[in-house]
Formats: sequence, structure tokens, C-alpha cells
Amino acid sequence: MTESEFLALAEAALDAIEAALDRAAMTDAVDVECSRSGNVLEIEFVDNGSKIIVNSQAPMCEMWVAAKSGGFHYRHDGAQWRNTRDGTELFAALSAMVSQQGGAAVVLSDQSS
Repeated sequence: MTESEFLALAEAALDAIEAALDRAAMTDAVDVECSRSGNVLEIEFVDNGSKIIVNSQAPMCEMWVAAKSGGFHYRHDGAQWRNTRDGTELFAALSAMVSQQGGAAVVLSDQSS
């Protein structure tokens, strides 16, 4: 994968994550605020002040996620972003992380694909 291909996929993923969280917040599933600075998406949970950080790492061609549950790396397999250790899909993993930190069941999906 070229750097420009990675950057396009990463940008689309960050946009989709932000949109999915906006949809979740609009349905009152979880109270989050997203802020974006370049390749870094910061998700803050208003009720408890905890955060999840999602950012792209172009040199590694990976998306990195930092949450209370740990740090995770995701690499695109041609169809989806997959955890480099256990193969879980990014949006499924983020759903679990957001549910845990937000205190309510949330299912995020990539409606852009």
C-alpha cells in the first residue's frame, strides 16, 4: 500500500468513527465530544472525563487506539481495519471500548463502506 492510499483509508476511517460517534450521541446512547486535529481524533466522555484517542501512523500504515483497556494497532487488510494481534475489526473493538468507558451499550458501524 502506498502512503497516499494509506492516508486516504485512514482519513475515511477517522471520518467514519467521528460520524458514528455523532450518531450515537444524537440518540443519547453516550455523551461524548469528539475533537480532531490532523490525524488525531480525541473522544472525550463528558460524564467521567475519560478519553479514547485514535490516530493514524503513516510510517507503520496503522491506525492506533489508546483507551482505558490498553493500546491497540490496526492494519488494513484490503477490506477492514484489523487488530494486528487478535484480528478484531476496528469498529467492533471501538464499540466495546466506547461502551465500557461510556457506561452504556453502543454499537458503532462504518456506514461509509
